[in-house]
Amino acid sequence: MENKIAVVTGAGGTLCSAMAIDLAKQGYKVALLGRTEEKLKIVEHKIRANGGIAISVCADVADEAAMRGAKDIIESELGICTLLINGAGGNQNDALPNIPEFDERELNNDDAVKGFFNLNMEVFQSVIDINTMGTVIPCFVFGKSMAKNKQGNIINFASMTSYRPITRVAAYAMAKNGIESFTQWLAAYLAPANIRVNAIAPGFFLNDRSRKIMFNADGSQTERAQNILRQTPMKRFGEAPELIGCMNWLIDEKNAGFVTGITIPVDGGFLSSPGV
Repeated sequence: MENKIAVVTGAGGTLCSAMAIDLAKQGYKVALLGRTEEKLKIVEHKIRANGGIAISVCADVADEAAMRGAKDIIESELGICTLLINGAGGNQNDALPNIPEFDERELNNDDAVKGFFNLNMEVFQSVIDINTMGTVIPCFVFGKSMAKNKQGNIINFASMTSYRPITRVAAYAMAKNGIESFTQWLAAYLAPANIRVNAIAPGFFLNDRSRKIMFNADGSQTERAQNILRQTPMKRFGEAPELIGCMNWLIDEKNAGFVTGITIPVDGGFLSSPGV
C-alpha cells in the first residue's frame, strides 16, 4: 500500500472526513484538502492517532494556482495521487430564495421576500464555481499526474439535485447536474489512461449545516425536513458512515474494475419516490 495516495477535498466536512479516516485505516496515505486548517487538523489528528498517515493542506479547490501548489506539497511529502475524491462544495444562504415560486413582491424589493429576481448574482456565481470548477480543477491538476502514471481513480460528489432541481437551490442544482455530466465525459476521456471516474450522489445526509435546516432549536423537525422524509421511503436521514461501502466498492479494482462513468445514488430511496 505504500504507493496508495488519496487526495480528499472538503476533508474537514462530515462526509469526506469519514471517508478520509476509512481510507487511512486501509493503508492509504491521505492528503486532506480544505479551506479551514482547524477542521483539517481535527481529521488529521484522528488519523494519526489510529496509526495512519495524513497531512493537511489548506487550499481553494476553485483556484488553479492554489491546487498546483497543493499538488507540489502532496507529491513531495506523500507521492503521486492515485485516488482523488472531490468532496468540496456547498451552498450559501445568500444564494437561496426564501420562497419556492415567483411572488410579485420580489420585483418591488420587499425585504420579506427573497426570490430569484432579488438574489445576489455574485453569490449565485460563487456557488456554481465552488461546486463545478472546484471539481474540474482538482481533476485537471491531479489527473495529469495520474495520466502520466497510467493509473488512477476519481470519485466526484454529485447530489439529489443532479436529478431533480429541488426548490430554492437553483445554483447548487445547476452545478451538481453539471457534475454528473462532467463525470461521464471525463470517464470516457481518461479511459485510455487507465483512470476510472465515477460519482456518488448522496441523498439527505446530516451534517453541521443541514442539522440547522432540518431541525428547530427544540429538536423538532422543520417543515423542509418533513417534506424530505415524506419522499424518502426509508423515512430517515443518512449518516456519514453509510457512504463508505459505496466508496470502497468504487475504488476496488477487483470488484469494480469495469465500472466507470456512473453516478450512484445513496439516498434512502428518495429518487424512487415521486411524492404522490
